[in-house]
Amino acid sequence: MAAGAFTLAVLLGAPGTAAAVPPPPPNPSDAELEAGRAEASEKAGEVGRLTSRLADAEAKLTTLRNRVERKLEQANKARVDLQRARSAAEAAESRAETARAEVETASGAIRTARKSLDRFVAGSHRQGTAIGSLSAYLGADSPKDLLAREQLLGAVGDSELDALGSMKRAQVRKSNKEAAAREALQDARQKRAAAAEAKTAADQAQQAAVAARSRQASRAKELRTEKSSVERQLREARSHVGGLEGQRERYQEWLAEKEAEEAAQAQQAAAAASGGGGSAPAPAASATSVPAGASVEAAVQRAMSQLGVQYAWGGGNAHGPTYGIRDGGVADAHGDYNKIGFDCSGLMIYAFAGVQALPHYSGYQYDAGRKVPLSQMRRGDMLFWGNGGIHHVAMYLGNGQMIEAPYSGGHVRVVPVRYGDILPYATRLIG
Repeated sequence: MAAGAFTLAVLLGAPGTAAAVPPPPPNPSDAELEAGRAEASEKAGEVGRLTSRLADAEAKLTTLRNRVERKLEQANKARVDLQRARSAAEAAESRAETARAEVETASGAIRTARKSLDRFVAGSHRQGTAIGSLSAYLGADSPKDLLAREQLLGAVGDSELDALGSMKRAQVRKSNKEAAAREALQDARQKRAAAAEAKTAADQAQQAAVAARSRQASRAKELRTEKSSVERQLREARSHVGGLEGQRERYQEWLAEKEAEEAAQAQQAAAAASGGGGSAPAPAASATSVPAGASVEAAVQRAMSQLGVQYAWGGGNAHGPTYGIRDGGVADAHGDYNKIGFDCSGLMIYAFAGVQALPHYSGYQYDAGRKVPLSQMRRGDMLFWGNGGIHHVAMYLGNGQMIEAPYSGGHVRVVPVRYGDILPYATRLIG
């Protein structure tokens, strides 16, 4: 009885060698954990579905963005073609005016020749049928006229020319000149009208593409907003279930510490009861953590000197950045017409100004030099995008990098070469 009382006293009052374990932390139920995990899983699935829809929307937006760029470049082409047609029409009108003046001169010469011939024939007729008779000389009004008649008689006599045939040939030449002038003028005017119609059609197509891109951009924005909202809900759900699982983990750790403490106390009590006076074994040592000119370079440097210059659709010439122009859509929305900068083809015009005058249209720039396969492209070559119609151009710098004026709202920049939708040939102007 005394021994039992002693043992009980040891168990209840003997000091322990370990610090007392604190009160238990909260321990969420299995139902709470399961509900939290289910909510997080549902939100993760919704995020996945929205991510897929957003990827589709972004892909469509990229396609539409490329289409807009293509339509913008086609509008550039139409603008250049219209300028060329106007110049050709003006030149044709000038040639027609010159032809009309030449026709008037020829007409005057024919009238003069006819009057001279009429006088000559009339004088010869009075003498009979003998051309060159004395009356032809006697009808002269002055020594100068007499000399001219003598020369005419000699010419008719020597070469047996038919004066009436000469006049007819002169009239034919006159008619041919008039017809050629009218035909050239009509052709030039038709081309100018066709170019104007093409520009109108290109502008309308570009505006339709801009509207489609705007609608898709709005849809993509809605999806991004919805995805952001669900992602926030997912983070909250994961945070909630993470908190519950953290509580469960901390409770398990507390429970293990409590069991260890109780085991140590029991061991000490047993040792005291047997009189061994032993002590609890020393804890194991913790492991030590182990730390875990007209040259390529001249063109490149000209392009590189414009890094950071803002994009302006229709902007840029051989002398540097210029004000952009209106496009009735994206460029206008970004205020490009009120910005001084470059578009993609404008930057190439400036870069190669010391080498070759380029038109302000990437499609024509593609045909401005020698074609080389992309596998052979080198520094200073121009790269183009748009297998369905060229819509962008940039300059290759080497090491997989290029410099470009990208899009409205952007700036001239150096980026890795994009191979999606790139044409299989580069254009080389130098070398």
